[in-house]
Amino acid sequence: MPPPQEDRSLPLADPHPTPLSLSIIIPMLNEAAGIQATLTRLQLLRASGVELIVVDGGSTDASVALAAPLADTVLKSEPGRARQMNLGAQNARGLALLFLHADTRLPPDKEQRAVTNLQQAVAQHAWGRFDIQLAGKSRWLPVVASLMNLRSRLSGIATGDQGIFVRRDTFFALGGFPDQPLMEDIELSKRLKAHSSPACLRQKVISSGRRWDEFGAWPTIRLMWRLRYRYWRGVSATQLAKEYRDAR
Repeated sequence: MPPPQEDRSLPLADPHPTPLSLSIIIPMLNEAAGIQATLTRLQLLRASGVELIVVDGGSTDASVALAAPLADTVLKSEPGRARQMNLGAQNARGLALLFLHADTRLPPDKEQRAVTNLQQAVAQHAWGRFDIQLAGKSRWLPVVASLMNLRSRLSGIATGDQGIFVRRDTFFALGGFPDQPLMEDIELSKRLKAHSSPACLRQKVISSGRRWDEFGAWPTIRLMWRLRYRYWRGVSATQLAKEYRDAR
């Protein structure tokens, strides 16, 4: 049984945005340890006209103060990654949107090439994602990343760690991210896949493997597969989010 349908009506803050090639939207929560480094790597793109939007979900550390000088806009949102990314999209001016986690970075020293490939992919497919590389201590992280890339390529479903990108008009037409506390990336991918096949770029974003390092590679793999299976079986995202928090 599929999960309950969410309300897909997402307001568009500005129906006539100033044309920009791309807006990068970064949700964050207590990312003071890394947000400066994440945004600093994107400054050349920002100088070339890419819009950087950071959406804070209620940080209690210095995240907002650290992000403000390095972003075009820093917004404050109710907690919840889906809500944060939707708010960022509503305030974005780019014709394409890239949702980038605070601990994920574009291919080092090849950011401009990644943006060019993204723009070409969006023109042909309307949406897509990058391959992923996990950075961390566990020797299993390359295996985990390879399996994530393979699964995504076979299923046509992307995760937020892979840097989902989408045409702005397509994103709003499909209602944006569903307002749910977990699996919002999976649900959006399903909607987008029904619209068109994704562009699966082989360039690799680098994402933190901290959850695998902290909780162990195989326990984390088992947990994530169990949660995905239960979501596919119709268990609510709210219940799964509780189980995820309890497991951690």
